Amino acid sequence: MKTRKLTMGQAVVQFLQQQFVERDGNETQFFAGMFGIFGHGNVAGIGQALHQYADSFRFYQTRNEQSMVHTAAAFAKMNNRLRTLACTTSIGPGATNMLTGAAGATINRLPVLLLPGDIFSTRLVAPVLQQLESPGSQDISVNDCFKPISRYWDRINRPEQLITAMPEAMRVLTSPAETGTVTLALPQDVQAEAYDYPVELFQKRVYPIPRQRADVNALKRAAAWIRESKRPLIIAGGGVIYSEATAQLARFAEQTGMPVGETFAGKGSLHYNHPQNLGAIGATGTPGANITAREADLVIALGTRLSDFTTASKTAFQNPDVRFIGINVAEFDAFKHAALPLVADARVTLEELAVAVGNYRVDAGYAARIENYRDEWEEEVERLYHLGHGPLPSQSEVIGVVNEVSRPEDVMVCAAGSLPGDLHKLWRARNPKQFHLEYGYSCMGYEIAGGLGIKMADPGRDVYVMVGDGSYLMLAQEIITSIQEGYKLIVVLVNNDGHSSIGGLSRATGAQGFATRFRYREEESGQLQGEFLPVALAANAASLGANVIEAKTLLQLKAALHEAREASHTTVVKIDVDYDEQVPRYESWWDVPIAQVSEVDSARAAYEEYEVDKRKERYFL
Repeated sequence: MKTRKLTMGQAVVQFLQQQFVERDGNETQFFAGMFGIFGHGNVAGIGQALHQYADSFRFYQTRNEQSMVHTAAAFAKMNNRLRTLACTTSIGPGATNMLTGAAGATINRLPVLLLPGDIFSTRLVAPVLQQLESPGSQDISVNDCFKPISRYWDRINRPEQLITAMPEAMRVLTSPAETGTVTLALPQDVQAEAYDYPVELFQKRVYPIPRQRADVNALKRAAAWIRESKRPLIIAGGGVIYSEATAQLARFAEQTGMPVGETFAGKGSLHYNHPQNLGAIGATGTPGANITAREADLVIALGTRLSDFTTASKTAFQNPDVRFIGINVAEFDAFKHAALPLVADARVTLEELAVAVGNYRVDAGYAARIENYRDEWEEEVERLYHLGHGPLPSQSEVIGVVNEVSRPEDVMVCAAGSLPGDLHKLWRARNPKQFHLEYGYSCMGYEIAGGLGIKMADPGRDVYVMVGDGSYLMLAQEIITSIQEGYKLIVVLVNNDGHSSIGGLSRATGAQGFATRFRYREEESGQLQGEFLPVALAANAASLGANVIEAKTLLQLKAALHEAREASHTTVVKIDVDYDEQVPRYESWWDVPIAQVSEVDSARAAYEEYEVDKRKERYFL
């Protein structure tokens, strides 16, 4: 057997360069490079290897360990999970800073490879700097925190363990059903140890991404259920986009006349003006989608994990005879809501169902209701886009301007606060990749880092990062990285001096918006209800190297966005909006438990209302 003498760190980098995936005859290199921040736990191992192979494997400098995982996840999402980036850190805080990003990637089923440094495997010099000591075991480090949020986890205590660990890591990363965060903890001494690795480990490997077909009998049964249904509904999730099934969904919906509601991850599955598209569904859904869901006798859950926002905390489906068909590559998701499971790829399943249902089509009355719901919603969107609100504009009006200025091929990215719900309802998606929401984890701080990953995945698109002041203040540093690498972002910084989303939720739950505005502490009362804090967001963005434009009106915002499009580097457009003006909730509910007892009248009143709403929650057995 031929061998190559390499350090473990060198072997990792050499292996990553040779990994490819193939789907539908198209072959792609899986790893586009590696993000990293160096410390004593990785600089002499992985860091040395990256320096040695810098001409053949791209290294990206970053400013924050959490954000680089977000960037890698966004890059993977934009590439339909067919490409990703690896992330390396030192031990200790460098590693644990990645935990939030790791959880987000796993929850959103996006492949990222994390390579945190670890304590010495020899244990001779323990405790090393940043080592967590345990009196109950010497075989523990902070990297054990990654175990519950990783789809695969391993600690490479000997250099030859890499030979079996790396293929297992790739098995998970390239699996449509099992993908998520993969963590390989790399002890800093082992990273630098040499071993005679078999040369076969570094030969090109191509992982076919299968299009799994459903069980034939289950497919026939699903087709029979569809033919029997009077009020069917399709819920389009992220799996539609990942499997590149948007054209098949459009044809199937046109063939059958079935209406479609879209989840956060699935928005863009249909063009916003497709005649079967009822828009957003669930807790942040449109009236038409939610009324249709409430009355549906058959729900086809297509590539969705049926989160509580999609199901309105299991209150969305009220027909006592409703049945579910679950179409998903993940068996775990296909069985949800006691569904008839079709464990299969969305694209091929839609093609086969289109044949199996024959000439089935919803009746004229149901079709007319769908059309009416669509017409009424378009009128409501226009109203919210043009409220004429003042003196500060509303958030819905800002969304309207960004939607108008952006082109169909451009991308809007967001993650947390009140913006995601408003965008889910109001954004007019004209391209399957135009609406990029991280809402599985709804992670504040994802926005700018995610925008960078999107731009890296497809530099030809303009990327509009919509971020509130709360999220911006948590994680804005990757503006620097976008400028360093020449990936221009257009950041729309929406300021309302507080956490508007949670403020609204606080009021709804009887807590009266407590501690959700950014104010000084008042000396007399001792509460955070003094003057607003003088945070200079525009100056902060400028200090990071961004081009900055401040807009005070919607006309100025529109002009600023056009200017940003022509700018040479990342531009931040800052605008103040009304904190209290929010988009209504339509025909839906979300379960946020409220205090059963309280001395506050508003909390008692909120609980009485909560008791009534909660009675609509259902088990599906």
